[in-house]
Amino acid sequence: MSKYVLVTSGVCSSLGKGVASASLGSLFECCGYKVAMMKCDPYINVDAGNISPYQHGEVFVTEDGAETDLDLGNFSRFTDVNLTSANCITIGKVYNSVIKNERAGRYNGRTVQVIPHITDEIKRRILNLGSQSGADIVLVEVGGTVGDIETIPFLEAVRQLIRELGRQNTVCIHLALVPIIIGGELKSKPIQHSVKQLQEAGIQPDILLCRCEQMLDEALRKKVGLFCNVSPGAVFTSTDVEKSIYELPVLFHEQKIDAKILEKLGLKQKKCDISIWTDFLDKLKSPLQTVTVGMVGKKDYLDNCYKSVRESLFHAAVTSHQIDLKIEKIDAETLENIDSVDKYLNCLDGIVVPGNYGQRGFLGLLAAVKYAREHKVPYLGIDLGMQLMAVETARSLLKWEDADSTEFMQNCKHAIISLPEEQAGITSTGVMKLGAALVNLNKNTKIFDIYKKRQISERHRSKYTFDKRYEDDMAQNGLITSATAVSDSQTEAFEWKDHPWGIGVQYHPEFVSRPSNPHPLFIAFIGAVIRNKQK
Repeated sequence: MSKYVLVTSGVCSSLGKGVASASLGSLFECCGYKVAMMKCDPYINVDAGNISPYQHGEVFVTEDGAETDLDLGNFSRFTDVNLTSANCITIGKVYNSVIKNERAGRYNGRTVQVIPHITDEIKRRILNLGSQSGADIVLVEVGGTVGDIETIPFLEAVRQLIRELGRQNTVCIHLALVPIIIGGELKSKPIQHSVKQLQEAGIQPDILLCRCEQMLDEALRKKVGLFCNVSPGAVFTSTDVEKSIYELPVLFHEQKIDAKILEKLGLKQKKCDISIWTDFLDKLKSPLQTVTVGMVGKKDYLDNCYKSVRESLFHAAVTSHQIDLKIEKIDAETLENIDSVDKYLNCLDGIVVPGNYGQRGFLGLLAAVKYAREHKVPYLGIDLGMQLMAVETARSLLKWEDADSTEFMQNCKHAIISLPEEQAGITSTGVMKLGAALVNLNKNTKIFDIYKKRQISERHRSKYTFDKRYEDDMAQNGLITSATAVSDSQTEAFEWKDHPWGIGVQYHPEFVSRPSNPHPLFIAFIGAVIRNKQK
């Protein structure tokens, strides 16, 4: 039977609950236990696919094509768990399932209510993950904060789970803020009130994780434990890290929080080998050189909008090349409103254009692609970043001024990028391609040399594709097709023929990169960036 670690939070959001949960999952794996991870989101959306990245950060895509919360990206990067749609539930998904059951008459005429029907569905999904994964420990992160009206069904389900499974099979960890006020004094009142709200929901936390800028001393831990009905030995600190979130597993292990959880769950204390993290941090703290990569995106974009891409670049820089990577945020809308982009781009050793949606900033993104091609700057385009390579070639070299994507210009004469059903001879519909799909790599290309195999599997999140009737026009102007989809032969990758390193891919390699195992495409790109700087 699986044991369950239930993680809640209070005071305010964005305290790092997802990273903390992922770090604990990693530590349990380092101890030799099999883990499963789950995120419970209180929003009514069925999934994260239609939520603006400005509100909720990037959408992380699982192997089976689920569009999920970005915390699943942290779960994937910190642990070896292969995530699926079962690892993320929203209250919208739960209500949708319950309503479908009601319409099908599966409740035998009973009045459908939050308790027991909604809470039973939440518990069913949590317990199913444990039984189907065969995990020793299931970590369940409850999104939102204690006191939010949206979180009430999840907290009630947690209360029932603890009662039904017993305290020996469940541990509740509560993460809350311990702020530092003017003068440097640490205040424990916020976490006291947060725990009080949790207790009012019928849940007594077993472990407190205090989010603070500095480590809590013994006296403050005793005070927090006393007022929150938790032993001082079960009060820990999640502090601000110096360089990277990947310091957290080491920080938690040094405080022995993993040992305390295993003790409360009655699990054997195994030797915990955290060398995977200490080795990474050793490289991080002793870089051989520094390079600068520009990431071109929408106006004032948040780092979380392209979190997986940033992390993948970071993994490759540290693990594979032991360098200090500086990522410059470049505003695409600024680039399209100036006469020359040189002053923004000539200080860069490499350029990345990640996936984007919508026409805003389109000309700025296009200007960055043109600059990378003409100035021989290493370039990596993902999704729209790949598609723009074709549009830029058409406009700059073929002189088709109206070349565009039907996503932005429906009636353009040269629709270089369009929906599959808009292309001649294509029978497939424009349904979003989501999840893992096979890709064939063409020999005698840079991308083939990177993967060193003929066929690969990569995750997708795309709807618009390159129209293959323009393939010869592109090739004659130095943009060659280097990969195609196995399922429908659609173009999956471009590269500039007479360029040191310019590759664009339709798929999303960032979703499978890990600190200990960077994605080969990012490794190769950072290698090209280093060579460019050395010139």
